[in-house]
Amino acid sequence: MSTCPRFQAVLFDCDGVLVDSEPITNGVLRDMLEESGWSLTPQECVRLFVGKAVRDERALIEARTGRPLTEDWMHAFYERRNRRLRAELQAIDGALVAVRAAHAHAGGRIACASGADRHKVEFQIDMAGLRPYFEDRVFSGHEMPRSKPAPDVYLAAAAHVRAEPADCLVVEDTVTGVRAGVDAGCTVWAYAPPGTVAEPLLTAGAQRLVPHMATLADWLA
Repeated sequence: MSTCPRFQAVLFDCDGVLVDSEPITNGVLRDMLEESGWSLTPQECVRLFVGKAVRDERALIEARTGRPLTEDWMHAFYERRNRRLRAELQAIDGALVAVRAAHAHAGGRIACASGADRHKVEFQIDMAGLRPYFEDRVFSGHEMPRSKPAPDVYLAAAAHVRAEPADCLVVEDTVTGVRAGVDAGCTVWAYAPPGTVAEPLLTAGAQRLVPHMATLADWLA
């Protein structure tokens, strides 16, 4: 498929779409949950937490560990996570060319709309060399009334770039994020590299699967 509609704006998720951060973040989370008494395999941790804010899963974590999810615990998680990310983070292959293509396609009306905390999102796009394309158009679900799968962060991003949600393309990689984009009224394409189980993304409402970020660049060009 080599053509696409003309979108007013392109709204990117961050983790798993622009940067390959999810294995790192989930590895730190799995280790800390095990230290708290809840043992999970890496695959189980990804299934339960990918695309979600840890704070939003407070009830589940407290039930399985038998301990309160304290601010000290969250602070330690952020510190360990950020240290690993700064040492190991890589951009998703093709992300830079995809962002450049989106920026050209939409006349600069692109944004990053993530469920993660702002500090994490901003230092990740800085590390990936993407900040010049997004400038101040970075939105965090932590700063919204509701985070993903609620549509709030995508609605805020669309409003900021003065685009109707129905004329926006959302690029996501998780069922949680796809639902957020769909409920915002946007067209959603799901980044699904080889090996991805694609059916849940399509069931959630993704209209296309993007096998490589360079493919997205080709479509938008």
